Amino acid sequence: MFKDYLQLHFIVLLWGFTAILGLLISIPALELVFYRTLLAIAGLGAILLIRKQSVKLDGAAIIRLIFTGTIVGMHWVLFFASARVANASICLAGMATCSLWTSVLEPFVNKKAVKWYEVVSGLVIMAGLYVIFRFEFNQMLGLTLALASAFLASVFTVINSRFTKKYHHQTITFYEMIGAWLVSLISLPIYQHFLNNGEPLQLIPQATDWVWIMVLAWACTVYAYAASVELMKRLTAFAVNLTVNLEPVYGILLAAVFFNEHEQLTGGFYMGAAIILVAVLTYPLLKRWDDARSRLSGV
Repeated sequence: MFKDYLQLHFIVLLWGFTAILGLLISIPALELVFYRTLLAIAGLGAILLIRKQSVKLDGAAIIRLIFTGTIVGMHWVLFFASARVANASICLAGMATCSLWTSVLEPFVNKKAVKWYEVVSGLVIMAGLYVIFRFEFNQMLGLTLALASAFLASVFTVINSRFTKKYHHQTITFYEMIGAWLVSLISLPIYQHFLNNGEPLQLIPQATDWVWIMVLAWACTVYAYAASVELMKRLTAFAVNLTVNLEPVYGILLAAVFFNEHEQLTGGFYMGAAIILVAVLTYPLLKRWDDARSRLSGV
């Protein structure tokens, strides 16, 4: 179990780096997701081919996985758009609400009882977000996009927690990346016509962009995404998403290194981020205490 949590934290560190990559890459959010998912499909397809691993599933299962992939794609577009509109730190702080959304969605979808400590952790995170909103009001659009992205992240995490009981994690990732690529492909002409004032799309990345896009696609997506799906076989969706709340902590530290963002943020932001961190760190203690109490009461 310790090894699983250690791997999960490394994955979250990679995800924290994605916001940095989103700012290092020059092309807009939608075009970025298009290339990220396309390279991820190619990389994962090569791995599956070398391993001679079959991805055959019934048609209904493939449709469900591809549909879930469209949610992943929309989540990523909103995520990178948030980083561009505000900054990496604001974007990552909004992503910390994943556990709040999951505490509501997971019991409903999986027909489980609501855990009191999950609700408490979610409420503490809301308090942290309130502090951030209050002191970083000028970043409301970016934070709102991040909140929407976090909600979609929670939706597909809860759905994937059910898929992992039936299918191999790399098969899940392969079809979901196809779904994410398809939604970005279909969205390109819509985006150009309605949101980009008919201006040409930026579909030709710069030479340096390709390096960062490959890191984003193969390290932060193929490895990190597939490994996180595999971990869901042993960890609950809420536990995964609560650990993902450390993504802003890792990401903010990286943003300070790459962009000196710590000089642009108020003390209120760090106060809110600290509250969120408290919720993350106390969750395992609350869960352990509640499990012990339940075992004693059941004797």
